[in-house]
Amino acid sequence: MSATIHSRQDDGLSPSEQVLKLMSNPFQASLQTNAFWASLATSLGVSAGLALLFCFIRPRHALVYAPRLKNSDKEHAPPPLGKGLFSWIKPVSKANDEFLMDKIGLDAVLFLRFTRMLRNIFLILGLLGICVMIPVNITMSNKSITEGLSAFSIMTPLYIWGRGLWAQVVVAWLIDLVVIYFLWHNYRRVHRLRRAYLESPDYQKSLHARTLLIRDISPKDRTNEGLARILNETTSTGTAAKTTIGRNVKVLPELIEEHEEAVRELESILAKYMKNPDRLPPNRPLMKPSGKYKGQTTGGKVDAIDLLTDRIRRLENEISDIRERIDNRDPMPYGFASWDSVADAHKVAFACRSKRPGHTKIRLAPRPNDLIWDNLKLSRSSRKRKRFMNAVWITVLTILWTPINAGIAVFLSNLSNLGLVWKDFDTQLKAHKTWWAVVQGIAAPALTSLVYLVLPSVFRRLQIRAGDVTKTDRERHVLRNLYSFFTLNNLIVFSIFSAVWQYVTIVIDFNDHGDDTWTALRKGNFFLIVTTTLCQVSPFWVTWLLQRNLGAAIDLAQLWQLAYVWFARTFMAPTPRQNIEWTAPPSFEYASYYNYFLFYTTVALCYSTLQPIILVVTALYFVIDAFMKKYLLMYVFVTKTESGGQFWVTIFNRIIFAVMLSNFVIGVVVKARGEWSMVIAIAPLFIIMVLFKWYCMKTFDLDLKYYVRQGMHDMERLPTDGKAHRVEKISSKFGHPALYKPLITPMVHARAKNILAEIYRGRLNSEGGQSMAVSDIAMQPMSQSGAPDQDLPFEVVPEAQQDFSYYKNRSDFKEEGGDMFTDSRSTTPVSFMAGGAKDGLLSGSTPGSSRDTSPAPQHPRAIARKDYNHSHVPPQFLRSQPPTSDPYDDRANLLAGVGDIRPTNGEFMPNAYRDTSGTNTPGDELNSGYDYFRGRK
Repeated sequence: MSATIHSRQDDGLSPSEQVLKLMSNPFQASLQTNAFWASLATSLGVSAGLALLFCFIRPRHALVYAPRLKNSDKEHAPPPLGKGLFSWIKPVSKANDEFLMDKIGLDAVLFLRFTRMLRNIFLILGLLGICVMIPVNITMSNKSITEGLSAFSIMTPLYIWGRGLWAQVVVAWLIDLVVIYFLWHNYRRVHRLRRAYLESPDYQKSLHARTLLIRDISPKDRTNEGLARILNETTSTGTAAKTTIGRNVKVLPELIEEHEEAVRELESILAKYMKNPDRLPPNRPLMKPSGKYKGQTTGGKVDAIDLLTDRIRRLENEISDIRERIDNRDPMPYGFASWDSVADAHKVAFACRSKRPGHTKIRLAPRPNDLIWDNLKLSRSSRKRKRFMNAVWITVLTILWTPINAGIAVFLSNLSNLGLVWKDFDTQLKAHKTWWAVVQGIAAPALTSLVYLVLPSVFRRLQIRAGDVTKTDRERHVLRNLYSFFTLNNLIVFSIFSAVWQYVTIVIDFNDHGDDTWTALRKGNFFLIVTTTLCQVSPFWVTWLLQRNLGAAIDLAQLWQLAYVWFARTFMAPTPRQNIEWTAPPSFEYASYYNYFLFYTTVALCYSTLQPIILVVTALYFVIDAFMKKYLLMYVFVTKTESGGQFWVTIFNRIIFAVMLSNFVIGVVVKARGEWSMVIAIAPLFIIMVLFKWYCMKTFDLDLKYYVRQGMHDMERLPTDGKAHRVEKISSKFGHPALYKPLITPMVHARAKNILAEIYRGRLNSEGGQSMAVSDIAMQPMSQSGAPDQDLPFEVVPEAQQDFSYYKNRSDFKEEGGDMFTDSRSTTPVSFMAGGAKDGLLSGSTPGSSRDTSPAPQHPRAIARKDYNHSHVPPQFLRSQPPTSDPYDDRANLLAGVGDIRPTNGEFMPNAYRDTSGTNTPGDELNSGYDYFRGRK
């Protein structure tokens, strides 16, 4: 850079032109150009190779590349795929939104519509950049400065002054108008999809659709009558709501989590120990016990199998004991109210949207599996304190990342800057410029991208600590925090550090040649240098976006999943449970992917006039990835928790912000080189975007949230099948899953079945020779024939059945499949009710749904209701699966009772199904209320 210092004395150049001449480094421009071509070749070449690899291996590995096709029932199964290399393209291209709504859910359809919207926006903007911005920037540049520079540098407005900058203003208006049109068009489409979702039979029949969540309930109102009184004060629907107060489940969630960890640890130890059943290790596995352990140890360790088995038994005894003692004498500050009509519930929710009746917070209830139960009990002050601490931790994280980000921005994204302070490196840089161009084009973007792998999980944990009560709210806030972090730190701060470094080098260069500091600062022309730096750092973002194409191809080829599972199965000893979970469809991380796409959009819009080629690169990315993501959501990924399209408003707001930020950047550019009149011409765009946001909010948002807001017709009180709910079905209520969640059983591979008795022989003999089937961790295990093995406390899983398709409706695996794999007829917890089983028996359900023809393991234990006593529930029954239930039930975790079982004081009778004489009557069975066993509406 110092080699060009004498250009300051060139005749006919203004001070600004002299500064720009000083900053024009032909070697740096050449390095950036070579880095761009290296990144382009790497990205497109490897992406094309991965896409072809996918086409070749997809027909042979349906378990990896089409798990939804294998595991979905008929209602949710995507179109079948042929065996040809490109036979997957036609089914994907032909599927429209209406078809996909029933197959993959509204959240997935919304994401695909969002990607198509961005694709269409950047196709138009890319055409605008090629036809307008690039020709203007090249033809209007100052030829006395651009002589000898690469075309890659001349495409920027770096060398334009005066009238040529009006093109920036015109393009800013065109960008805003294009984005506004597509946002408005898609807002209407999303509104139509959301209304179809609210009117769909599945939503109308679901319990959560006609239920409200009430929080911050004062102690005096923590009864069923108290809730009813609060609701009656808000609005009248003409029907009475069935209410329930949450229970204090004490330490149950922690105990259940500890139990699951112990079971998984035992499974892992047994898998390693019995990996080769014919050649067992000479010594049994040992482990270090906790500090509470009082038994004998050998070198500070004890037998791992016995220790974990005893821990599991102790935890199950403790869980069972706490479940029996939980009652309604310790109510929590939250509860639920359910109506027999969706319209009634939404009418009350709409009336309470801006009120706090009785100082409570009332909202539509989410799906039960969407709730973060531990946060429901938090008070309003606790939530505020946790949100404040969450903001503090995010600030600390941002500050810690700033110096790393500064190093990438100043040196790694532009190796010429590193050469200015490291002379030996500068010599190597000039001697091997092609090699270092490749490093610059790949290393810096790759290092920036690695942050994506860590931050989502960090923010997710922070949001749970911040008090979010649903997983959907948590994911929306994770998206918000991720976007804010990346926009602030990886875009704004990144660009500012680059500008500051460039400014410092200019000042140093002036001082080295005799000018004082103040003169150097004045000649530096800060606004000019900021604009120049943004143009010079723009190749980094172009190469970074090119590498995103590689990431899209890796997603399609499922390389990470394939590599991890191959390594684990080859070099480790996975448990049967892990093998089953690996065959489940992976969950789609909406927060992460939305953040990626929003950040790409923000970068492209901010650099749209500074480096117009970025619009073309972004359009190329969305053209490719929009199609790839459609295949992945149709055949590979599942939605873990369906929100019904609640991400739309969040992503809409971020696009509005991105457009306004790009307007600000263009305003800085025209201020540095043009006149104030150009800035004034851009200013109305900010007002237009705010008014557009206000218009969409007032026009669409309430209809997106509420099924009905005001007067309703009588027919709206009926479910979509035209039949009124039976009275006993209306009183279904939500309950904490810790009250009924079945405890998982240790799984072992069938090849080790014959040696299990040998491993447990000592402990079996010490217990008087009794079968382990009567222990607290006993469950009906599986043999190869599907018959229960009563002799061992394990579930024996054959190799052929270590597949998710056999277990997709089992409670311990159901969550892996997401909402679309949930069979409403087999997910409701057990209940006692008239007509629930005509023969008077409660039978365990099969892992497969009624529509699944695969041979599924059975849990055949049946218990006669007349012999049931709550204090003597056989452990096998506690561990078995819930029976099939009424299709009106929601997806999971619902409480059901029969009729209004409350006494006059509004409290539940936890043992009401037993009369004082100790004998049960059929009528008493209806009074199970909010207890461990729960079932139909």
